[in-house]
Amino acid sequence: MLRSMTAYASAERATPLGVLSCELRSVNHRYLELSPRLPDELRAVESALRERIAARLSRGKVDVSLRLRGDAGTAQALQVNEAMLDQLALAARQVQARFPQIGVDLVGLLGMDGVLVKPAFDAQALQQAALEVLDAALDDMVATRGREGERLGGFLRERLDGIERCVAQVRQWLPEIRAGLRARLEQRLADLKQPADPGRLEQELVLALSRIDVDEELDRLTSHIVEARRILQLADANGRRLDFLMQEFNREANTLGSKSVDQRTTQVAVELKVLIEQMREQVQNIE
Repeated sequence: MLRSMTAYASAERATPLGVLSCELRSVNHRYLELSPRLPDELRAVESALRERIAARLSRGKVDVSLRLRGDAGTAQALQVNEAMLDQLALAARQVQARFPQIGVDLVGLLGMDGVLVKPAFDAQALQQAALEVLDAALDDMVATRGREGERLGGFLRERLDGIERCVAQVRQWLPEIRAGLRARLEQRLADLKQPADPGRLEQELVLALSRIDVDEELDRLTSHIVEARRILQLADANGRRLDFLMQEFNREANTLGSKSVDQRTTQVAVELKVLIEQMREQVQNIE
């Protein structure tokens, strides 16, 4: 099953300290890269968070955001650390004695560490709730990646069908192209005033046909199509395999175009390049 690396998911649940929410955003990346943003109360779960995400996702740049916000139902009265406040007041008087024009920023004062007493809470229960809300968001992200991967798989299969049609067309034209090349060589020799050696003619014809022989390229394109379809059916993360296969598709299309001596095969080579490039762009998003 194909999975996209681009997805968004979120989940939340109520706790005694407020609403705990988790947001996951992922984009394509060569490896799995995690960027967690956690409140101070949940710093201890970062290691477990990384392990859980790595167990579910194998590639992508994933931004993880855990937030704890209070609401009306969980709001509690602010408690001030009197001892800390006394120390700050003494320091403020000493500073103000020398700099009387400096005022006190009350909002900044309350934001200082230790001024407000944090309400008591069960740290272990909060951490467990954080992992549970992370699991819920991960379930949503994996499902979203899977749905997007199915759509990408349909897109890739359509392009593989197009490449297969191009290969079949070239195979159908090859006898006509070879016969036309032979006729052109014979016409050029007929235009010469001196008679040509029949043996030499056959040698030149064989050499010219070998230069335009694309049977190997067509066979390899066919085998790449079969392999790509097989990979699309696998359950593992196969984005890197498909990316490598796109390079091989591109190599054969380039060779086919360089050996072309017919306008039709040249047009097919261009069409192949377009189809392969469309596939390559989408493969970059597959896990």
